[in-house]
Amino acid sequence: MPLTVRAHLLQTPAPDRLEAVEDAVIAVDDDGVILAVEHAESPAGAALLAGASSVVTAPAGSVLLPGLVDLHVHAPQWPQLGTGLDLPLERWLFEYTFPLEARFADLSFARPVWADLVGGLLAHGTTTAVYFATVDLDATTALAEAALAAGQRAYVGRVAMDHPQGTPEWYRDASADEGVAASARSIEAIGALDAGRGLVAPIVTPRFTPACTDELLRGLGELAARAGTLVQTHASESDWAHGHALERFGQTDCAALDGFGLLRRGTVLHHANHVTDADAALLRERGAGIAHCPLSNAYFANAVLPVRRLVAEGWRWALARTSQAGRRRACSGRRTRP
Repeated sequence: MPLTVRAHLLQTPAPDRLEAVEDAVIAVDDDGVILAVEHAESPAGAALLAGASSVVTAPAGSVLLPGLVDLHVHAPQWPQLGTGLDLPLERWLFEYTFPLEARFADLSFARPVWADLVGGLLAHGTTTAVYFATVDLDATTALAEAALAAGQRAYVGRVAMDHPQGTPEWYRDASADEGVAASARSIEAIGALDAGRGLVAPIVTPRFTPACTDELLRGLGELAARAGTLVQTHASESDWAHGHALERFGQTDCAALDGFGLLRRGTVLHHANHVTDADAALLRERGAGIAHCPLSNAYFANAVLPVRRLVAEGWRWALARTSQAGRRRACSGRRTRP
């Protein structure tokens, strides 16, 4: 049934404005869509209250906030929160992160971490998250289960990676075909868990181009088209990753990802610090967007994303907490859906 809520409210109706409504009336329809936000003492607010079958009043001293959306969470890096600041990205992955992520194949280790992660994000107001899980199918499914159990809306991606130079032998897909097949099984498993509720969904997740062969990237693009899922991956994250794409493909990450069918409407590109003007036009054309991680970008990417210019030019972008949850943390901010 429709919901009417009365509460003190903080919201950001525009990117440059914070609005405080001390006594707001919020009308919500059966699908959870907010129909109106009015001051209780205004004629419109009084009409909403008069027409409501019941009113939920927030506790005294509380403030109602919109749920935050975090577009980039490396879930298995939660245990290394705030550590690993001594190495550049390409070494940090091999020496710290890949060994930690491999441990999540043990579900007795994975499940408590997932529960703590999801609970922690919810406690800080993150009601929707876009997750990188791990290579392991069962661990990825367990993360989706944790989000469902806690009532968090989530996009959960099994991380696909198979490049023999970009990944360790003991933590990668055995082949491109196996990586695509495992990602397809993950899509099916998460879809079965959600059972049409629309709370948790799969998302095709190649880690980034240095970790994926051409065959895997192409297969994942075909899988995303076939399954109709969203896509997430890193793009031009650092000068090292940007240079890798130029040397390997003879073009930027964005252009290469597009050629593999991975730039789709709703694709989330993480960081994208070194995107070019041509990349910008391509992203707008495809309806893809950028998840911007301010502290992470400034710390190691040798670039600062010109967000004000992107907003003025109509790019689709949003804040994200950080790329490496265990490496750096940025505060949650205003976000949009992928």
